Order: sequence, then C-alpha cells, then structure tokens
Amino acid sequence: MEINWEALWQPESLVALGTLTVLEIILGVDNILFISIISEKLPKEQQPKARVVGLALALIFRLALLLMISWLVHFEEELFRVFEHPFSGRDLILLGGGLFLLIKTISEIHNKVEGEEEIQNENGKTKKKARSFMSVVGMIILIDMVFSFDSILTAVGMVDEIIIMIAAVVIAMIIMLIFVNAISRIINRHPSVQILALSFLILIAFVLILDGLGKHIERGYVYFALFFSLMVEVLNIKSRKKSKKIN
Repeated sequence: MEINWEALWQPESLVALGTLTVLEIILGVDNILFISIISEKLPKEQQPKARVVGLALALIFRLALLLMISWLVHFEEELFRVFEHPFSGRDLILLGGGLFLLIKTISEIHNKVEGEEEIQNENGKTKKKARSFMSVVGMIILIDMVFSFDSILTAVGMVDEIIIMIAAVVIAMIIMLIFVNAISRIINRHPSVQILALSFLILIAFVLILDGLGKHIERGYVYFALFFSLMVEVLNIKSRKKSKKIN
C-alpha cells in the first residue's frame, strides 16, 4: 500500500488530522473504561503494566487494520441473511463483541454488588481475589479487537489518506497512554464512579449489538449522556466531602 507522506502537511490535512484525533480519543473512552476496570483485578503492582499493554495492543490492532483497508472494506459485504436481514463480517464482529462486553460488564456489576470477588485472608480480613495477568490481558485483547474495528471503520469514512489515519491513531493512543493511569485511579478510588463506568459500558454494549443488527445509534448521544452523568457524580462527590467536613 502506497503512503503519501506529503499529504500529511497540507493545511486541509492538518484540520482533518486534528478532527480525527479528537474523534479517536472520544471513541477510545470506552476502551479506557474497560481496561481500567478489568486491570483492577490484578495486584496493584501489575495494574499499570496491564493498562499500558492493553492500550499498546489496541494501537497494534488499529495500525494492522489500517494497513489492510482493502481487506477491511470487504468485511462490510453481505455474508448471509436472517429473516431477510443482511449480515456482514462487520455486523458479526460488532454483535459478538457487544454480547461479550454486555455479559462481562453485568458480571462485574454483580461482583461489585454481591462482593463475590472478596475472600478472607489468614487474619480474617477481606481482600479481592487477584486474577492472573494473562487472563486479564486476554480479556483486554478481545475487547480491543472490537473497539479497534469500530474505530478504524469510522476513520476510513472520514478521510481518504492512510497517513492521516495512522497519525491520528498514534497521537490519540499516546494521549490515552499518558492519562490512562490517572483515569484508572479516579475510577477505582470512587465506587460510585466505577458503577457509573460499568453502566456506560452496558450502554456501549447495546449500541454495538444494535449496530450489528443494522440499527445505528449516533455515538454523540451516548457520550453526552456519559458526560452529563459524570458531571452530576462529580457534584455528588464534592457534596459528600463537604458534608463529612461539616460533621
């Protein structure tokens, strides 16, 4: 595949690069939320490594898909029909990924509420069960593949030059790598924010499932709902802190 490096420095290309980078960061929010919550299952010293590995794998998947755009286009061709509804390879990936994310997220919420991942140590104190590093990375790989597929199809629909897509993906991933540990600490420090993040992942799972069934929902509505809910929760956290100081 021929890459036109000169196209990257055209004024209109720089505008497209900035727009696509912001979009890639927004689309990466759900990936960061999943990685943050899943990595919490590991011992604390392994959590930052799992997050970096997760995002690095996401970058590799995205770049690999970009270099196979001609193959990726064929993934949107019809494979079969069910009750007269056509299904493509893209639909099956989004449908399967959405179902996996839905089941995994509901399981995480159940464990949070019921406390089933807590065990007693020899001193009688409760602590969380730690999972193996490879099992956590395996789950991250599965969801990375789905989110990468969705992200790259969006990029392909916005710009024509492959170099702009590659630059946007790399810049967005570097920014996410810088902030992922800080975001993870905030999510895991506040149980209410963690439940909010899990609820958002359920919403994203339904969006992926519906997209796979041919019912497209604008992501802007979903991210606005997350932003609004997050702002309300920030106010709640500040209010609780203020009440504790007064008492």
